[in-house]
Amino acid sequence: MSIYPLGLRLEGRRVLVVGGGTVATRRVPALIAAGAHVEIVSPELTPTLQGHVDAGRVTWTPRRFAPGDVEGAWLVHVAVDDAEAAAQVSVAAEQNRIFCVRADDRDAATAWTPAVTRHGQVTVAVTDGGDRRRAMAVRDMVATVLEASPPAAPELKGVALVGAGPGDPELITVKGRRLLAAADVVVADRLVPGMLLGELRPEVELIDAAKIPYGPQAAQEEINRILVDRATQGKFVVRLKGGDNFVFGRGGEEALACAQAGVPVLVVPGVTSSIAAPALAGIPVTHRGVAHEFTVISGHIPPDHPDTLVDWPALARMRGTIVVMMGLKNLPKIAARLIAEGRSADTPVGVVQEGSTAHQRSLTSTLGAVAEETATAGIRPPAVVVIGEVVTVGESFTPAAG
Repeated sequence: MSIYPLGLRLEGRRVLVVGGGTVATRRVPALIAAGAHVEIVSPELTPTLQGHVDAGRVTWTPRRFAPGDVEGAWLVHVAVDDAEAAAQVSVAAEQNRIFCVRADDRDAATAWTPAVTRHGQVTVAVTDGGDRRRAMAVRDMVATVLEASPPAAPELKGVALVGAGPGDPELITVKGRRLLAAADVVVADRLVPGMLLGELRPEVELIDAAKIPYGPQAAQEEINRILVDRATQGKFVVRLKGGDNFVFGRGGEEALACAQAGVPVLVVPGVTSSIAAPALAGIPVTHRGVAHEFTVISGHIPPDHPDTLVDWPALARMRGTIVVMMGLKNLPKIAARLIAEGRSADTPVGVVQEGSTAHQRSLTSTLGAVAEETATAGIRPPAVVVIGEVVTVGESFTPAAG
């Protein structure tokens, strides 16, 4: 069968979805993203679809389909597994000259949904005469090529603050990787996965922020200056940081500096090591019946320093999980302060070094012994410290390597 490929602009136009099960659950998000006015007709909905209804993104008529439902629709999706009921929808759509997608029988449909991959402004749709698996395989091959060498994106301007994740290059987000491949300038920290930098185009200007020869505050001011300078030259700049830019990453300062200079800023969150590193060591930072909260603190300033912003007495009284970032050097003072403020010395503690990388190591101890045992084991930065009963939850399982 010969088909005529077409892209539909559905913003503000009514699309009818008949059925409220798993197929509709998969189809509706793309219709919402296209700006369609989606109406679902179905006696029941999946919890996910109900969530869209509750949020006002779609409307729902809780009953079985009636032929008059197709009137005023620009497109109809049939997402039921009852062939007789689906045929009834097809007939009504045909009589009203409305294209109809059939999930149960593509040969009875007047429109097909292709296998789709999206990369920024580029959308690739693949059909293959009914062989859905082949269409998906072709789509995946195209997606791989686009991810490795995306097309030029002239719409990208200013600065993108991209979180690179905890260390494994595969844990950067899809969007982050796409923007990195389109960058003219990359300003990177020392904790950025080196494999990502190896994939940059040869002409990209790479600036190693760790080598800026100033003190911490002066170095940050110089980074801000570089971001603004390169962006005002018309270059697309990616500020690449390990973890997430806004979790002790000073991304807020960089965003403000760009905003003050009139430079547009795009924020791409990253997987933060405060959650990822413990998870990869088998420690959930929360667990039902064990912890109802977790608190992430910076340990780069010791508890007795006048500049600390941490309320240590309040922190010690909390029953949940404490995650300490950049605290290995001050771990003896941190542990001693928490014990002095009332936290039990027997509280379980986990320490995870270089989480998600080939060099990951972990140690389990107690609050009273962790400082000495960490030093003896030779644990070195970067490391995440987890304090709380959740540390013992994962003792019965070891996450598989990916």
